[in-house]
Amino acid sequence: MKFIDEAKIEVIAGDGGNGSASMRREKFVPFGGPDGGDGGRGGSVIVIADRNINTLIDYRYARKHVARDGEGGRGADCYGKGGDDIVLRMPVGTIITDLETGELIADMTEHEQSIIVAEGGQGGLGNLHFKSSTNRAPRQKTEGKPGVRRMLRLELKVIADVGLLGMPNAGKSTFISSVSNARPKIADYPFTTLAPNLGVVRVGPSRSFVIADIPGLIEGAAEGAGLGHQFLRHLQRTGVLLHLVDLAPFDEAVDPVAEARAIVGELRKYDEALYEKPRWLVLNKIDMVPEDERVKRVADFVKRYKWKGPVFEISALTGHGCEKLCYAIYDYLAKFGAAGRAAEAEDLAADPRFRELPVAKNAAESMPAASDAHDEIEGREVGKKEVGKKGEQGTKSKKSEPASDPS
Repeated sequence: MKFIDEAKIEVIAGDGGNGSASMRREKFVPFGGPDGGDGGRGGSVIVIADRNINTLIDYRYARKHVARDGEGGRGADCYGKGGDDIVLRMPVGTIITDLETGELIADMTEHEQSIIVAEGGQGGLGNLHFKSSTNRAPRQKTEGKPGVRRMLRLELKVIADVGLLGMPNAGKSTFISSVSNARPKIADYPFTTLAPNLGVVRVGPSRSFVIADIPGLIEGAAEGAGLGHQFLRHLQRTGVLLHLVDLAPFDEAVDPVAEARAIVGELRKYDEALYEKPRWLVLNKIDMVPEDERVKRVADFVKRYKWKGPVFEISALTGHGCEKLCYAIYDYLAKFGAAGRAAEAEDLAADPRFRELPVAKNAAESMPAASDAHDEIEGREVGKKEVGKKGEQGTKSKKSEPASDPS
């Protein structure tokens, strides 16, 4: 299937049905009064994220999506039928923006996440709502409201933990096929990878992360050279970037340091935030370098490149160093994820919307337990009964008391 990560569509919600101005006319029922029903609600356009979809190809060709209008109201208090909603299922990671205003409508990052992108119009009111003591036969009614109409831009950014960055034929596809079950196309010519590939790397039971491989970059990609830098958007959600460098190029005239600097320059031209992401240096094809020259060549590369971050030496073909790299990535992501969750919890605690209301809490504490309240109520009732009995006895004793002799 062809990988499509951009599309433009038009969504049109249904209009609401008009209200009805009707009078009840029935045999032996004089002055029946108004019985006009309301119009039905127009159908809405709903977007749902689906993890089983990985491309926007369905929306490259079907660009107009129209929901049904609501039916008009009728007499005998008949309300119009509401228009059916239409559901558009899109890949997880789709960003929906308004094409005319540039407003971000939704970022679909979770499976089954849903949002109404175009809401249907409300139905009009029938004359049944306008009757009163002074207006026994109203002729008023209202028309249904029109539905929302929008032009949307869909942009897919794959959701991955790790992104691979490098020149064509740096070994990115070989690496992802070595550490995961992904099987991208691998060949000995540049630009073999034409679309992003995702792979799940498992380092243990319930311990895994997702890695994304994108087509290679070359110098001048910002000006459109090669495949351009359009696929760099798929690295914006990652937590760490692996910069793969071919340490043993076929052409001896090619300088790996110059190629690495060119990649970083293109990254900075595309997005400063992406340039500032954590980036690790991965020197690939170490098996092509003689063992007695490996230490010297790696040290020379790091010195000339002026790199001060993490450095890993691997061979994606033989698997040398890949396991160590995967464990280091998982440990880093585990720490980074925990820090992110802690920061999110602090933000929620600082947000007044998520604080517990002290009034409600105090009220709950001051309320007596159910058993205590029940006992208290029973005690009051018993007390009332005893008081009532005493009063009755006093009244009886007063009545039975003989009258005193006036003499």
